[in-house]
Amino acid sequence: MNPAKVSRDNLSRLTDLPNIGKASAEDLRLLGIFKPEDVTGQDPLVLYQRLCQLTASRQDPCVLDVLMSVTDFMAGGEPQPWWAFTAQRKRLYPAL
Repeated sequence: MNPAKVSRDNLSRLTDLPNIGKASAEDLRLLGIFKPEDVTGQDPLVLYQRLCQLTASRQDPCVLDVLMSVTDFMAGGEPQPWWAFTAQRKRLYPAL
């Protein structure tokens, strides 16, 4: 969903989260995350690494940006576009 349209008052589906569309929602389900509150307390890098293992392929690093955006949002951060996390990801995980 577009971050500008996200409200914590209306989170019932994964696609209600910022930056989560159909494909990302399927990735989250593959990871065992079925509702927005399941994201709370998750480590985005661990989720990314597990997704790479489960799909037997290296996911694009922007997938980690998306995961960072939703974990930050569920931890109380403001909804932001996924690319707002790219610089942070590059700083924290330069090998990706």
